[in-house]
Amino acid sequence: MFRYLPFLLVLALWIYAFIDCLNTPEEQVRGLPKVVWVIIILLFGEVLVGPIAWLVAGKHRGPVPAGGAPSGGGSTPSEWHRNHRTTFVAPDDNPEFLRSLKEENKKDEALLKEWEADLRRREEELRRRERGEGPTAD
Repeated sequence: MFRYLPFLLVLALWIYAFIDCLNTPEEQVRGLPKVVWVIIILLFGEVLVGPIAWLVAGKHRGPVPAGGAPSGGGSTPSEWHRNHRTTFVAPDDNPEFLRSLKEENKKDEALLKEWEADLRRREEELRRRERGEGPTAD
């Protein structure tokens, strides 16, 4: 069991560095372009050179500003979501949604009236034909 431990630690560091590099914004990457860092991490991950180089020199790890959150709005995804929260309004409380429903209802009612008028006209035309009256020019 313990003979696999070094391999698992190397693998964990490799995966961590790779995901950290992918999730780091471009403006926080130091020294090389982000794509080059990804290649270095992948190529030299087995010998720990790539991941350690990334952790030491690849990412700007400065202090957190006085406001508590870095310029991106949060140092972790949960902090970012707390700072960028949107309020959810239920559809039945949303005036915009209710207004769109009223507009759709008006359109549907107008269409229904057109269909009913067309149906009455066709029924009347069928009655005339049954009575023997010829089609009239409307």
